[in-house]
Amino acid sequence: MSTDEKRKALARYRLQQAEESLEEARYLFAGGKSLRSVANRIYYGMFYAVLALLIFEPYTSSKHTGVLSYFNKRFVKGGIFPEPMGRALHKAYDLRQRGDYREYFDISREQVEPLLDDAMRFIAFARMYLTENAGLEAEKAKD
Repeated sequence: MSTDEKRKALARYRLQQAEESLEEARYLFAGGKSLRSVANRIYYGMFYAVLALLIFEPYTSSKHTGVLSYFNKRFVKGGIFPEPMGRALHKAYDLRQRGDYREYFDISREQVEPLLDDAMRFIAFARMYLTENAGLEAEKAKD
């Protein structure tokens, strides 16, 4: 397997992780489960999509803040992703941080629900970008 094929396989895997995380978030939300868990899964869905993008970039980081900063600089300020998508990613990150690490922080359905749709659009946009710019094959839609 060539380096390019390995990158594409890893990008497909990261997008699968993104979609699975979002599916988990929807399931938890619909079932009235922990909104902290929903926020966590939403963020990770978007984060995995960003990791798929970075496979084709000359950048690596072991920290979420570094990954988000590079994404913002390269993809949002670079005009590839619309600014509202960049803001949604940062909202999801902030909500996940507060939910996971702050004591006595409550997350509301009103905070989480719009992020579900934002994450769906974000992941779809990342997949479209990779299909058009990295030669990733489009997958059939899941029912």
